[in-house]
Amino acid sequence: MPADESDEYAELRARWTGLMLGRGFSPTEQPFKYRLSALGKEAHAHHGTMLRTPGALWSDLDFTATHDARTRSSRMCASYRRLRIMAEAFVQPGTGHTGAADLLDAVLYGLRHLNSAIYNPSTPAGSENWWDWQIGAPQHLLDTCVLLHPHIAAEQLHRYGLAVDHFVTDAKVDKSTGANRVDLCRVLVLRGIVGEQPEKIARGAGSLSPVFPYVTSGDGLYADGSLIQHGNVPYTGTFGQVLLDGLARLFALLDGSRWAVTDPLRQNVHDAVDRCFAPCLHDGLVMDHVSGRAISRQGGSDHGRGHSLIAAIVLLAESEPAADRARRRAMAKGWLLRDTWSDPLNGLGIDALSLIKPLLFDGTGPAEEPVGHTILPAMDRAVHRRPQWTVTVSMSSQWITYYETGYKENLRGWHTGQGMLYTWVDGDGLGQYADAFWPTVDPYRLPGTTVSRKKLADGYPGPWHDAAPGVRWVGGATDGTYAAVGQNIRGLNSTLQAKKSWFFLDDCVVCLGAGIRASGGELIDTVVENRNLGEHGSRTFTAGDGTVLTGPFPPRTLPGTRWAHLSGHGGYVFIGGVNLQAAWEKRTGAWHDINHGGSTTPVSREYLTLHLAHGTPTRPEGSDYAYVLLPGATADTAESRAKKTDSWLKLAANNEKQQAVTVPALGLRAVNFWFGGTVGPLTATAPACVLVREVDGTGTLCVSDPKRTGDTFDLTWDRAVTEVISRDPAIEVLHHGTSLTLRVTPGTAGATHRCVARLAPQ
Repeated sequence: MPADESDEYAELRARWTGLMLGRGFSPTEQPFKYRLSALGKEAHAHHGTMLRTPGALWSDLDFTATHDARTRSSRMCASYRRLRIMAEAFVQPGTGHTGAADLLDAVLYGLRHLNSAIYNPSTPAGSENWWDWQIGAPQHLLDTCVLLHPHIAAEQLHRYGLAVDHFVTDAKVDKSTGANRVDLCRVLVLRGIVGEQPEKIARGAGSLSPVFPYVTSGDGLYADGSLIQHGNVPYTGTFGQVLLDGLARLFALLDGSRWAVTDPLRQNVHDAVDRCFAPCLHDGLVMDHVSGRAISRQGGSDHGRGHSLIAAIVLLAESEPAADRARRRAMAKGWLLRDTWSDPLNGLGIDALSLIKPLLFDGTGPAEEPVGHTILPAMDRAVHRRPQWTVTVSMSSQWITYYETGYKENLRGWHTGQGMLYTWVDGDGLGQYADAFWPTVDPYRLPGTTVSRKKLADGYPGPWHDAAPGVRWVGGATDGTYAAVGQNIRGLNSTLQAKKSWFFLDDCVVCLGAGIRASGGELIDTVVENRNLGEHGSRTFTAGDGTVLTGPFPPRTLPGTRWAHLSGHGGYVFIGGVNLQAAWEKRTGAWHDINHGGSTTPVSREYLTLHLAHGTPTRPEGSDYAYVLLPGATADTAESRAKKTDSWLKLAANNEKQQAVTVPALGLRAVNFWFGGTVGPLTATAPACVLVREVDGTGTLCVSDPKRTGDTFDLTWDRAVTEVISRDPAIEVLHHGTSLTLRVTPGTAGATHRCVARLAPQ
């Protein structure tokens, strides 16, 4: 091999070493000094318990005994991970084991042993957990080979390469999608770098291209900012992080080499930071409603996942033009500095810390959190941001599953896609879901949901089951500031049916429900709130009937309640008054209850729960509700808004056919047409979501087809219009004058289409 070509591979190995271990940091500065010491201690512990007898390398990772297939493969993969940790401690400075000959000897022995005992071409590439064999183990193996390349005999490198080739075939790469494909491409590229095989590097780099184009179904990035993995699971927060981190690393590794990724559609990945990832990040965390079954994993949290995602964004920015790089870094800095719950310097690995710490102390300013509304139609999610609070809604449809379970994870996530509302208020809520929420919350009492009390088995209806409600009308329309969103509900293993709408406004969210019914005696509830108050809640709960409570109380009915308030969080207005069911209770659970990889040790948290009991609604018209969430509001504000509801909010419709509100102060009308019809001045000939605003003589009409049929329909606004200023290509103006009639050809993406008109004086 020519010397310059050999130098080329050496340069790539050096680059990957830097990406793995971190770059440009001082091992004597904190937090690096502490982390390096901790790495050394972990490596020392693994070295001290390592066996040199036939069979497993560690007694607690015995893959030779009779175990189920998943246990066998996961222990093999975990063994490679320990060897990689030991190799890192050998190479990194400041570990106390840097350059230690006995540690190096142990790692080299371990690599030879695993190759001989299990990870070799003689082991069938069968039905055991494919991820361990094709991604987890080869990544740890190849990372270790890069770190210790000068110390590993060429014959051994060849053997390890053949093992990787056996499990990671071209056919398997070609069938892969999304984040899994990026992981497999990383394996191919590193296989080529370790074995100095240019065709392998080229195959890995070239196989990234199918990840870049926007998809319209299945796994991948969508033009609307959605990200799907496993066919129908919103996964921006976990698989999305893996995808972005993997691509950022491979771009950084290969840029400037003959294998640089030059596909022009690579730009879609960079654009995804704004379209896909930023909408789901909030003050350092990535929202749980896009993290799938990872929400059930003990030791992980929305903040930890968020910090890792932000680090990937910072790394990706290194390959962007200067202006874009500066903007991305300002965004990242803002997210991290606003995280008052979890310090990113305490949780990230050394590689990510080497990106994040310089950013936090570089003297540049952070970007502010933008306000506005984002709908992600392809994954049934919506995010509403105001200056002091953020609310998101998680839905499901024929395209998006109720929830995902598998590997005995997320066993009680049944109702997370049934209109669950996540709320963060300045000064309250950044730890709401990170603080043992998932093992302690009542899974039948998730805030915002309308659900049956019918008991479900853990993991129902089974691992990897395509459990989706089969309904189409799920989505909404937004002008970028306000939004109308709706969900046609069908219960999981239940006869429940309901129509739910949310109207996202300046300082509140209006929540409507109608047509709520079920058969067979099922009890149905709508959960207004279920707030995690921590281990020892210190709040005041106030209700409009004079109730003031400062500590736990058993379930009770508060008849005729028109408003309520939870100190430090916000208020609730119940239009027309309701019999509010309220409780402040301690709940105890264990992580093992929801994920069999978790601890059986009990944990407890206090919860304030507010719900509306619909009983067994069997009437044809069903039951209904109408309430308003006021995040961040004071008790006085909640009381005032309840007394003056008619002056600021008009319920134009709340039935199975339409749900609609009018807000005169905002010049806003919003209608969810479950069927074609007329509400006030708006008429739709087919199901649609419509949002109209009148401001300073200009009318903006936003419309979508949440059913995503693509069928053309007409929309009439009975309002005098003198001129149509602009319209999206999907909109045709049939008439304007005394009224405005539009023909909408919406496409099948559930997108919002806009028309702006000049209004005649009234």
